Amino acid sequence: MKPVSSSLTLISDGTIKADGGTIFGQLPRATWEQLSPPDRRNRISLGLNCLIIRNGDSCVLVDTGLGGKDPDATKEHYGLTRSNLLKSLRGMGLTTRDITAVVLTHLHQEHSGGCTRLDRSGEAVPTFPNATYFVQRRAWEDAVNPNERACNHYHQEDFAPLQSRGQLTLLDGDAEVGLGVRVRLTGGHCHGHQIVIVNHGGERVAYLGDLVPTVHHLEASCIPATDTYPEDSLSIKKELVAEAEQCGWLMVFCHGLDTRAGYLEKRRGTIKFKPVDF
Repeated sequence: MKPVSSSLTLISDGTIKADGGTIFGQLPRATWEQLSPPDRRNRISLGLNCLIIRNGDSCVLVDTGLGGKDPDATKEHYGLTRSNLLKSLRGMGLTTRDITAVVLTHLHQEHSGGCTRLDRSGEAVPTFPNATYFVQRRAWEDAVNPNERACNHYHQEDFAPLQSRGQLTLLDGDAEVGLGVRVRLTGGHCHGHQIVIVNHGGERVAYLGDLVPTVHHLEASCIPATDTYPEDSLSIKKELVAEAEQCGWLMVFCHGLDTRAGYLEKRRGTIKFKPVDF
């Protein structure tokens, strides 16, 4: 992958709340509540972090947050008061028409909800009319035909209009989706889950999706209870974390709140995490 000149910006769709035990899986509450204190409903706060990659005329958005279509009951469930994605774009001087590609790590609602919006008639239409939306074929197939265990994670209006409007591209494994922007198939969290790796001025920046949603999930045993294949998550996460440390990747956490990005560094034989502002 050739180095390219590009700019990277991490923007936010806001924050949500999710059950702490679900997010931290087999970690005991006595451990995880020290990392992320829960509210009275046992929910912890999570960020909805999306990545903007600009290079020349291309403007790539990675994940879209929860979006603003959902009824009040859904917003209450997630603890989301307002979707901030479009406001964040405007703060960068961008409109929805400036986005040329949207890369989705997978199609769970809190990652794909912002893909569409409601028009004046109440119909869901693509939020970014000039963008090609990239998703793994297996992730798409599971999302449009979810089983009983997974159906609550998907909302068809979030992604079905992408296909009907001819803006969807399905991928089969690792691929380059833009100049210096590649996806790597990982699975684990769900079928077709992918991460995004950007070559930014010779540095690798990795948006890790729900394989490593927060800095706390760098710990190998910290795997969400929602992962479809936790043993696969464990295996690929160990490989990726080792690669990130050896190659000096800047890691970006899609659900990071206070810590959204950082590096792993070896100091006196011990690997330490170094957070950075992004």
